[in-house]
Amino acid sequence: MDNNNTTPPAAPPASPIKVPQHKNPLHGLTLEAIVTALADHYGWAELGERIPVRCFVLDPSVGSSLKFLRKTPWAREKVESLYLFMLRDARRDERRDGAHDVAHDGRQTGPDGWNR
Repeated sequence: MDNNNTTPPAAPPASPIKVPQHKNPLHGLTLEAIVTALADHYGWAELGERIPVRCFVLDPSVGSSLKFLRKTPWAREKVESLYLFMLRDARRDERRDGAHDVAHDGRQTGPDGWNR
């Protein structure tokens, strides 16, 4: 038997590790949904100030933004980061608004948290 021509069997392809995404707020969102939410929340003018890229400044549209962001990873990262900031800011506002409505003992509280 000639052992020079034998090759070891190929290893099966490695499957990607499935990491649970239940804590990732971007999971399941399309880039279109993210851009639309940002444009609705900030408006195109402020979005162009926060992320100064041409697709947000000159004749902005969701379509042109998607085309640019899909080809430009650094800009997409900035958009995703701003979206996450927007979500955190909204949660912070909700907590702050809900925190001063009623004190633990049932009395009304003011915006500074002091009982009235």
